[in-house]
Amino acid sequence: MPELPEVETTKRGIEPWLLNQRIERVVVRQPQLRWPVVDELKLLEGQTVRGLSRRAKYILVETDIGTAIWHLGMSGSLRLVEPSAPAGKHDHIDWQLGNGKVLRYHDPRRFGALLWIEPGTDSDHLTHLGPEPLSDDFTAEYLFRRSRGKSQAIKTFVMDGKVVVGVGNIYANESLFLAGIRPATAAGKISLARYERLVSEIKQVLARAIEQGGTTLRDFVGGDGKPGYFAQQLFVYGRGGEQCKVCSSVLKEIRQGQRATVYCPACQR
Repeated sequence: MPELPEVETTKRGIEPWLLNQRIERVVVRQPQLRWPVVDELKLLEGQTVRGLSRRAKYILVETDIGTAIWHLGMSGSLRLVEPSAPAGKHDHIDWQLGNGKVLRYHDPRRFGALLWIEPGTDSDHLTHLGPEPLSDDFTAEYLFRRSRGKSQAIKTFVMDGKVVVGVGNIYANESLFLAGIRPATAAGKISLARYERLVSEIKQVLARAIEQGGTTLRDFVGGDGKPGYFAQQLFVYGRGGEQCKVCSSVLKEIRQGQRATVYCPACQR
């Protein structure tokens, strides 16, 4: 599924085409997404996009009358197309823009969503979230403090959106490998010094992935129609049973929280 770098890539890809543009028409072909598309979203017609931002894996599109919130789910993508481009089976929502382009939401599995909040209100989907991983609020001291007394495995701990947002399965695998920490280690048993390295690696891995356009998985395509290439640099994710690129040991694969976890038994302790 699209993770934080892919969502950030999408936001950056569509932002130049949406910012300060008038939304001329909203076309909803399929209102039954992860959460039903509410009627209030038709109020966007005639509104100008005042700002775009990202919170966790949500893209927020601000107007004078409220904020539309996109979530790409497991297979969703936002693409800019020409008005003449025919809509496919899984093209569920179009925003026709004043510049002649169409922002099209494509989602085969329909696990994504388009939400709506009025000015001065908060979304229940956002209020419980932890800090952004690339922000100054996400520090080793913060993780160390939150982890005290936790027997939860470190991988599932850093993937908890209430602890820190956007560290999905791919990037948790990679960051733990680079930090030399086994993913099953109890979060409460990790020292401050090791958290210093882990936080540093999380920030670097995510920053590199954003810079390179996200990781191409299944049918994800960025807002500009170009896939990302970070997958070429993955050390462990999806490589169970293969040789470690650092020490040549055989990488082990286990299941944690119904997700595949790959690690090196020699490099990670």
